[in-house]
Formats: sequence, C-alpha cells, structure tokens
Amino acid sequence: MPRCRYLPLLPLALAACSGDQSVLRPRSPEADAIETLSMVLFTGGAVIFVAVMGLVLYALFADPDRTRRLTGDHLVLWGGLVFPAVTLAILLVYSISVSNAVTRPPAQDALRVEVIGHMWWWEVRYLDESGELEFVTANEIRAPVGRPVEVALTTADVIHSFWVPNLHGKMDLIPGHVNRIVFTPREAGVMRGQCAEFCGDQHAWMAFHFVAHEPAEFEEWLELQRRPAPEPPTPMLAAGREAFVAYGCGACHRVRGLEGADGDLGPDLTHVGSRPSIAAGRLDNTVGAFGGWIVSAQHLKPDNFMPSFEHLDGPTLRALAAWLESLE
Repeated sequence: MPRCRYLPLLPLALAACSGDQSVLRPRSPEADAIETLSMVLFTGGAVIFVAVMGLVLYALFADPDRTRRLTGDHLVLWGGLVFPAVTLAILLVYSISVSNAVTRPPAQDALRVEVIGHMWWWEVRYLDESGELEFVTANEIRAPVGRPVEVALTTADVIHSFWVPNLHGKMDLIPGHVNRIVFTPREAGVMRGQCAEFCGDQHAWMAFHFVAHEPAEFEEWLELQRRPAPEPPTPMLAAGREAFVAYGCGACHRVRGLEGADGDLGPDLTHVGSRPSIAAGRLDNTVGAFGGWIVSAQHLKPDNFMPSFEHLDGPTLRALAAWLESLE
C-alpha cells in the first residue's frame, strides 16, 4: 500500500500539538522550563540515535578491513562506556536543576488554592492571606496574570492527577496526603486541565478550566464570588429556585444564601452560571445543557452521584435550568 495514502492522517496526528491543552504552548515560566528540558532530551536522544545508526550502517557496508581497524578495546571503552556515562550524567544534572527550579516554594504573595479531587469532579477552595477559607467553587480555577499560584492537592476518594499542560507538569492527588504545585500564569486566557490518572469509568470526563485574568478583572471576579447567590429577578427564575429546594437538590449542593441548600456531596452551585462548563467539562454552560444534565445525568456520565430527574415536567425543568444558568 503506498505510503502517501496515510498523508491525510498527518493533520490529525499533529492536532494534539496545539490548542488550549498543549505542552507545546507554555504559558508560565514553569511550563517554559519543562518544554526546554523536553526539547533537550528529545534532541539528545535523536543525535545519539543517528550516531548509533550511522555506526551500524558503517559496520554493515564499509570495507571489512577498515571496520576491523576501528574496532577493539578503544571503541568499547570510549563508545560503550565513556560517551554514554558522560552524556547521561550531563542530562541528569540538567534535569535535576530544572526539577528544582519548577518545584521551588511559592512567593509570599502567592494565591493559595486548595483542590480536592472527587469521582469525577474538582472541588476548588480559595483561601485568604491568613489561610482561612473564603469561598468554594468547582471545576474551574481562576487567577491573576503575573501572580504565583500555589495549589494544594488532595483527594476525597481514589488517586487523581492534576494537569494543566500549558502551566506545569502533572501532580498526583493522594488519599490522606497533600501535594503542592506552584506556577505563575503569564498571559490571560482559558486553559483546559484534565485528570491524568485513570480513576474510574468517567475519568475522561474529569476536566476543568484554568482562567487567567488581568489583575483588576480577577479582583472583580473575587468580589463576585464572595457574595451569596443573587435573588431571582423574574417569577420564572423564582420558581426554579423553589424547585431546587423542593426536589431536594440542596441535600447534595450548596447555594450560599439559600436556606435548605447546604449540601457538600456535589459541587457548590452558588455561582455556577459563571463557569465555562458544567459536569466537569462534559457540557457547555447553557440553559439547554443544564436541562439535559438534570434529566439525563446518568446517561451523559454513568455512575456519577447525580441521579437523573426524568420525572420533572417541562415548565419545572425549564425554570430550574434557567435559574441555575442565571447564578453568575
């Protein structure tokens, strides 16, 4: 089969090298260092591979008398011992120096965030300067450009792995243990993060978004998140809020400012309407997506803890979905 038939597949293979979840588009000094280390290791490996293959070809096709003159103790000593030992030692020292640089302690003014992994979503807890909890959100992390972010990582169930390729490497979330990762976003934008450790059937749908803001814009977002949920401005939205309480949604979800909604089994929904997605990246944040998730959660993400409310009538479902989408 002619090889040219596979050329149309090349763009698909290269598609993973760009976008908002790519290690080849670093957006922090830490990601820059990791990318440089990767390129050094890849380049070094390629040079060694070409040199070894050159020697193999030479041994196969060169004149036998010349080949015998080049072989012997000196070739084994320098080519088989000294060269790989020196090369690997240099790469080891460089790798350790990069590792030390990207795992340094955070600066005093670092934004402190706690992330708790659940099957299959992310609980995000923002702390103030004294380490006290300010508010809780889910499946998104927001931070200002140019300020270090310290993320303390743990899990409520199985092992997960926190990974935002544009910002840093992977870091595991271990039961009963807290790992920390520090990075400094250098440009505004939305980056996709993902659980990088298989954690169950819905592992692929355990994503989150990291949003980097300009400092003033981030302060506005912080002030909004500190507030309780807004009052419904229309009768339809008020009916949606009443349905939320009446159908027991508050037993699993918290909505600050709403009596009867103080659950902690599921994500905090106080400002869920402002998030880029719902269900940990499974759906876009729209009224229709809320409605679909409410009635078909077990179809869209089987075995998650959210039951499917298939018995809701149309007006109630539309009101509930609209109210959730309005919580910005």
